[in-house]
Amino acid sequence: MIELHTAPTPNGNKIFMALEEMGLNYEFHPVRISDGDQFKPEFLAFSPNNRIPAIRDLDGENGEVVTVFESGAILIYLAEKTGKFLPASGVERKVVMEWLMWQMGGFGPMLGQAHHFNFYAKDKIAYAMDRYSNEANRLYGVLDRQLEGKTYVAGENYSIADMAIFPWSRTYERQNVDLDKYPNVARWRKTVHARPAVKRGYRGGFDQVGELDDAAWNELFSIT
Repeated sequence: MIELHTAPTPNGNKIFMALEEMGLNYEFHPVRISDGDQFKPEFLAFSPNNRIPAIRDLDGENGEVVTVFESGAILIYLAEKTGKFLPASGVERKVVMEWLMWQMGGFGPMLGQAHHFNFYAKDKIAYAMDRYSNEANRLYGVLDRQLEGKTYVAGENYSIADMAIFPWSRTYERQNVDLDKYPNVARWRKTVHARPAVKRGYRGGFDQVGELDDAAWNELFSIT
């Protein structure tokens, strides 16, 4: 049993997707950010950066409880635990790790800033909106070129790199991104979106707001 402590954010949804894809038994423990759950001592005990997601693997190595924080580290841990979605060695593993780190270091943080300044910020600051929207578009261009002639980000095999990147593309409109300019990304999003485990993972993450039917799912993800 794995305890998943998170909220339905892009970083949290990565782990829902992974757990469903890997067929692992898990319990969802909601972290209500608006209530300050992330600052509670019991959460900080295994997520010292007071950020979601974090997991507690109750069946870790040698039967001991293993805790992991940071979404990229969790994806690697789960992939190595199950032997799925991350090659064990060689160039293929290197490519998956490159694109996982690309998401962790750029695609997530920069798109998060674009989303914040374009949508959430009370004061609309043109400089910040332009800066992060431009960087978001640059990153979508990088991803689009990588996906040219490939089914998935690291090649023909679905991997934890796809799981990491996909949730951050959900709100592309709020990032001031015109997806028509990135046809390979648009095609890839439809491919990932169609995976049953992805839908199960997202719907688990949105338990707090109720079950999503297919019409609501397609509207939420702007994919038809």
